[in-house]
Amino acid sequence: MLHAVIHEKTMGAKTLLKGFELRLEDGEKVGFLGRNGTGKTTLLNLLTGKDTDFDGTITIPKHTIVMATSQEHSGAHDISKTTLDHVTNKLPKYAQLHHVMTTYPDHMGDNMKKLHEYSDALQEFSDLGYYEVENSLEKLFDAYQLNKDLLTHSFASLSGGQKRLVELIAIQLAQPHIALLDEPTNHMDYVGKEAFISWLKNTPSSVLVISHDRDVLKNVDRIIELKDSKAHSYKGNYDAYLSQNATKTSNAINEFQTSQKRIKNIKEQIEYARARAPGYKGKAGKNPWVVMQEKLEKELKSILADNEKPSFWIDQESAEGLNPKMAQSYQKFKAKNIKLHNTDKETQTATVLRVDDVSLGYDNTPLFANCAFSLAGNDRLHVVGRNGSGKTTLVRAILDAADRKKPTTLIGRGVIECSPQLRLSLYEQEIGSELLDMSLFDAIEHIYRDKNVAVNEQVILRDMGNYLFDPQVDRYVPVSSLSGGQKARLQLIRLLVGDPNLLILDEPTNHLDLPSIEELENALKRYTGAIMYITHDSYFARNIGGKTLKIHG
Repeated sequence: MLHAVIHEKTMGAKTLLKGFELRLEDGEKVGFLGRNGTGKTTLLNLLTGKDTDFDGTITIPKHTIVMATSQEHSGAHDISKTTLDHVTNKLPKYAQLHHVMTTYPDHMGDNMKKLHEYSDALQEFSDLGYYEVENSLEKLFDAYQLNKDLLTHSFASLSGGQKRLVELIAIQLAQPHIALLDEPTNHMDYVGKEAFISWLKNTPSSVLVISHDRDVLKNVDRIIELKDSKAHSYKGNYDAYLSQNATKTSNAINEFQTSQKRIKNIKEQIEYARARAPGYKGKAGKNPWVVMQEKLEKELKSILADNEKPSFWIDQESAEGLNPKMAQSYQKFKAKNIKLHNTDKETQTATVLRVDDVSLGYDNTPLFANCAFSLAGNDRLHVVGRNGSGKTTLVRAILDAADRKKPTTLIGRGVIECSPQLRLSLYEQEIGSELLDMSLFDAIEHIYRDKNVAVNEQVILRDMGNYLFDPQVDRYVPVSSLSGGQKARLQLIRLLVGDPNLLILDEPTNHLDLPSIEELENALKRYTGAIMYITHDSYFARNIGGKTLKIHG
């Protein structure tokens, strides 16, 4: 169905893909994952033809229909086209059949050829389900929490997130031969994600989905991991991937250690030959010690050319099952991950937040009523609800109470009481506008000073390194230019500054890769303060645990 061979793809001085090969079979559902910044979205741009600057070939059979979504949705759109027009224009043969059905009746008369074409168009339009397209769209809009009124709005007027969902809906209606999806479940609520996963499992389309959403990866036929510029294929779903990856990585570590020992041995032999060469008193001709040295140096050069340390990562559960010797080797060679520093202080028992019989809404529109809970010590509270149900409104009300502010547009009743000892820190989905025009270095400094925490250059550079930024390259990059994954890591830096005793997390796993999600989960398990979190990642919710608060909008 699709065959890509990428000999090399570079971005500036950085090689993203080299010796990369990908096959996508008919009807296959493939999850595509890799560390942030490894080139996953770049590959999608190559497959869709958006980027043609590479050495290699991409083969797709003739007449194959390929449709794609992207994480970012920008560019010009015809403002006269409605969202409904935009979707129907993407449906195979819709425009052609619709043209026949709407224009032929006025002029076909008794022309038998046109009568047959008209009749065939009516039948094919029906067979493709296009008579029900608006009903189908309304159902999908409801599943993905989009207002049906948007169908009559100009597509150009939609937000980036709305455009992404509309593109996904268009793909689900069109059922192309190949669907290429980039992080489709970011910002979806649990109902939307269930609808997407149901479609993924049942669609006849071949699907390549970039995702670190473990709920999605659990429902694919195969996983391809982009690692060290190459594709590594694992048959089965996410659970199968974890098992196979542990075995494959253990074998790779053994091979790397063997190679390192061989390199050390050759270097010792070279030094030995170099030391013996001057004292050679044998027959005339080439000094055998020099010959030996040259031969060994040639062998060493060949080994070193193909001996860059691979990226080793094994999930924690599998790593805990390694034998002691391999576990020690893995800890020595494992890939660098984010390092989250948090308080290891003794857990406090005092209540830091109390919400009593709270009802909230905006502009005379109530969102929810009778909400009550308290948080103390190391309590965990998972806030569940559909997008738009009021979860973020509740968070904003808590923040306002913590800042001793009273929002002017808020309606409702009840009490939100914050302890005088409350030190609250928020992880939110969007970076604050005050940071966007700053360099990364200046943004981190601002975060510390905003929380009245002492900071210097050494601390800032330490944080950059701990959160996988390059202190030399990234310090001057504007925050607005950071990738989604980089912005997420900046949010993590902000989260833990100032020794907070209450964390509020809004979809913290969006944009993080799997090793970073695992490190975040481990850090939150160690965290001795209280946590209130919003997530539609069921794996994350199981790992963090706690009570559940359901918000019904």
